[in-house]
Amino acid sequence: MLNTNHSLKFPFVGETAIITMTCIFFCLSCSVKRPFIPAPSVHLNRVETPELKKHSEKMNVAVEFKKVFEASHLAFNYPKQIDSFYSNNGYEPVLVPRFMPENQLRTLEDYLINANDHGLNPEVFSIGRIKKLLDNYNDENSMAKDREVYRNTMELELVVADALIKYSNAMQFGIADPTKVYANYSTPTLRPGSTNSMQIFAVRNIKIYLDSIQPKDSEYIALQKALKTEKENTSDNDSIYRTLTVNLERLRWKNKPNTQKYVLVNIPEFTLSIIDSGKVSLRMKVCVGEKEVNKQTPQLRSMIYSVQVNPVWNIPQSIANNEIINYAKRNRYYFANNDINVYRNGKLIGDPESIDWKAEETGAYSFKQQPGEQNPLGRIKFLFNNESSVYLHDTPVQKPFKQNIRAVSHGCVRVEQPLNLAYALFGKGDKFNQIKKAMANGYPKAKYIGLPSQVPVWINYYTAWADKKGIVHFYKDIYGLDEILYKQISFPFPQLY
Repeated sequence: MLNTNHSLKFPFVGETAIITMTCIFFCLSCSVKRPFIPAPSVHLNRVETPELKKHSEKMNVAVEFKKVFEASHLAFNYPKQIDSFYSNNGYEPVLVPRFMPENQLRTLEDYLINANDHGLNPEVFSIGRIKKLLDNYNDENSMAKDREVYRNTMELELVVADALIKYSNAMQFGIADPTKVYANYSTPTLRPGSTNSMQIFAVRNIKIYLDSIQPKDSEYIALQKALKTEKENTSDNDSIYRTLTVNLERLRWKNKPNTQKYVLVNIPEFTLSIIDSGKVSLRMKVCVGEKEVNKQTPQLRSMIYSVQVNPVWNIPQSIANNEIINYAKRNRYYFANNDINVYRNGKLIGDPESIDWKAEETGAYSFKQQPGEQNPLGRIKFLFNNESSVYLHDTPVQKPFKQNIRAVSHGCVRVEQPLNLAYALFGKGDKFNQIKKAMANGYPKAKYIGLPSQVPVWINYYTAWADKKGIVHFYKDIYGLDEILYKQISFPFPQLY
């Protein structure tokens, strides 16, 4: 429960005196590099009085603002936009005079202090500086001159603006950009822009706004509860605490498919699920890429558009160079025995056993394994566009599905129940019947069959996930990605988008 009952120490007695003092003193007037977009103007509801006009004429507020802005040394996410906003609004404070009279800045302080409920250090949002400025603000201004009043006000104003932008972005988008954290990540992920970030200047009620941006997914709430329990029983260095922290950050990323039905693969869980209208309609084991960097299954999101029944395996050049050629060096009949066609500069070689692979330069050769029992893709593969050339597929080798740790492939995802997956995607009808018949054919021939409607596939990486009962399950960090992310989001140097 957030405490919003802090009171400010005004040197005057009575509500009228407080409002009068506030109006007189206030009406004068982050960190990635992004293309400059002029800040949106905000209707300030100014109260113009002769006292205010006289007060502002005593100094050059633009010059004073620049001094405060440059001396603050804040890691603004959008410094040009913030500078432009105040320039367009006469260098007058906006947030402080709007929120100070009703103690709403203390409400903001409470939310920032409780950022650790989201696995975030409050100092990411300069909570120490905000608290100090709020505690000292009224006492300092009561004896200060006009220039000092303005500078004190704008220092607090800028710190509050920066914190609001960072916190708002963190709750809605996360604080790290996954495309910059992970080398093997190609999932479309919405990131905050300067325009929507600057909308914090239009906020009228801090509590209503901050409540509206809190993550509300059931998975997120379950991990938050687990984190609270963990904090009560252990230190921040505990591995479970770290696991919960990084997975809360992942849940804040906006990368989830926005359709009712999609295929979900969680790499550390070694599991594929069909999600339909928020419920799991099918679940099966999968095998994913090995721990070696060049064999890891990538995080991605795409659209499954077709299947190939009795698929041809276009052997990747890396596998050909590191494995296939070595087999051929030891056995000249390796290609014939495994139904692998050999091509030189795109032309089929009729007698590959005549090639001396120990002496031959292999760069001009390519290899395709024909459909059959020996084909590692099994009887069907599910196709979707992606830059890593991976796909979901069947496999003739079933033993790895009995293992707990199933990181055994070269990067593609092997599925335990390929026919059930095909049925979940195609449903009843002629196309599924074609698939079923072709997969059972003793004399296989490759055949493409397109989906009536494309279905999203989302391959992600969660080492903590809550089931429908809210129970949090933990999975081994097989690729070591938790530690990489934890370093990016941890204070004192979080890598903010």
